[in-house]
Amino acid sequence: MLGAWELSNRDRFAVSPVLVKEVSTVTVIGVNMAGRKKPLVVITRKLPDPVETRMRELFDARLNVEDRPMSQAELIAAVKEADVLVPTVTDTIDAQVIAEAGPNLKLVANFGNGIEKIDVAAATARGITVTNTPGVLTEDTADMTMALILSVPRRLTEGANILPEGKKWAGWSPTWMLGRRIWGKRLGIVGMGRIGTAVARRAKAFGLSIHYHNRHRVMGALEDELEATYWESLDQMLARMDIISVNCPSTPATFHLLSARRLALMQPSAYLVNTARGDLIDEEALIRMLETGKLAGVGLDVYENEPAINPRLLKLAAKGKAVLLPHMGSATLEGRIDMGEKVIINIRAFCDGHRPPDRVIPSRI
Repeated sequence: MLGAWELSNRDRFAVSPVLVKEVSTVTVIGVNMAGRKKPLVVITRKLPDPVETRMRELFDARLNVEDRPMSQAELIAAVKEADVLVPTVTDTIDAQVIAEAGPNLKLVANFGNGIEKIDVAAATARGITVTNTPGVLTEDTADMTMALILSVPRRLTEGANILPEGKKWAGWSPTWMLGRRIWGKRLGIVGMGRIGTAVARRAKAFGLSIHYHNRHRVMGALEDELEATYWESLDQMLARMDIISVNCPSTPATFHLLSARRLALMQPSAYLVNTARGDLIDEEALIRMLETGKLAGVGLDVYENEPAINPRLLKLAAKGKAVLLPHMGSATLEGRIDMGEKVIINIRAFCDGHRPPDRVIPSRI
């Protein structure tokens, strides 16, 4: 059942010395956990080669070389014997899995920022610490968000497909492939955290007017820098924006934050971009609005039931109503290596008896 794990200490990878250097900032020291010289660290998915190489140098690391998601049974088998579990944002570490954890499991070091699929309360009750990797993917995700903000109104995907698909092109025309201007439009950001702020900085450079809704108003200095307008009411902001960018975390409180009722407040000429989490939006309601012309278009990198994609969304993409990406907003080599380094630092700090720098506090979720 666990044949996907690689137990050998022999490296199979040809690793760039430059990349290895990037993740070699943690000093190797002896660790004694559960009677082992090195902690047994089970990693649920294939990670970038430099990260895996460093993991094997520092820990008794079991790698998933097949890069297929582990089943619940495999996750349970892993937590029964591991000292540290390193899941990714797609792994469900729920109360049932945690209940099966062996006495050695003391740390779940998530490879990713989102912890919505980890039952942190159940882990804490068992004395298991949970960590994540905040901050390292801010700029990458903001880049992709800005790309979608540009792609949807300017019909970039439609245009890019004309020539590769062999469609006849008669040349430039005054009325062909007309999109909508970006400069001067109102951008409403839902969630002005790290990523929302990074999106705002990029959007301001493109001449968009910055508006935002957040649980708390940001510092005045940041508002002044971005020339941003704060909306205490999400409903009122949605009704007045040309483009909406969703950049808040997925929590029980934000499930379907953009409900059918709230989506209906948007103008028919408006565009919606989501690079956060799919369950923040009522996807069925969103599709109905696109199909009936009550929304101009969407740019999505995440989906409510991913990896399954609603076939109606695919049809809308074929008609130019949607730009769909396969959850690649944070997919840069640099970002993934930075994530791996954070995971390693959290594990080392914990094993050395220190509080991990990225410990998840249940009361703050």
